[in-house]
Amino acid sequence: MDLLPNSAPLATKLRNTLIQYHSIGDNEWRVVKKTKDATVWRKPSEEFSGYLYKAQGVVEDVTNRIVDHIRPGPYRLDWDSLMTTMDIIETFEENCCVMRYTTAGQLWNIIAPREFVDFSYTTSYEDGLLTCGISLDYGEVRPNCVRGFNHPCGWFCVPLKDYPSHSLLTGYIQTELRGMLPQSAVDTAMSSTLASFYSDLKKALKT
Repeated sequence: MDLLPNSAPLATKLRNTLIQYHSIGDNEWRVVKKTKDATVWRKPSEEFSGYLYKAQGVVEDVTNRIVDHIRPGPYRLDWDSLMTTMDIIETFEENCCVMRYTTAGQLWNIIAPREFVDFSYTTSYEDGLLTCGISLDYGEVRPNCVRGFNHPCGWFCVPLKDYPSHSLLTGYIQTELRGMLPQSAVDTAMSSTLASFYSDLKKALKT
């Protein structure tokens, strides 16, 4: 498929899906990793045969600045150790685009570099922001890369009521890495990557 989607209905559907994930009860999640920066849970995905991951932690900064570091743009490539390239290939409006990016190999290259083409949308949510995305089957795959696929994923970032200079950052990620990979390797990589995401982001925000 080489046609880009109509952005408005896709953005609305994506936002609604993420809000649905955000309302899933605590009893449905199982903790898989805890660090000083974040807790990571998972549950079986309804989109594919892997897991939907949830990550949450408090970040000591204001909502807008945090989301500017997460969504497609000049900051993300500077601090996200997993991301090796990023190109915005289509911009629909200021908060809506299609990006192509590659990720580094993981687990001593058991997981080879991956390429993704994602539709990305950032919108308001309660007193904060939601930045979310979903992969598209679009364009040719780069040489030496496996094309991965992100099922609906996103980050909710809202200010803490008593400490508005701090924000609660909650992510939902369900990445189908594809290729011939043992599920245990994928699960280890996903939980570690999400925990590192928080520590790397915090370091970047301090600079």
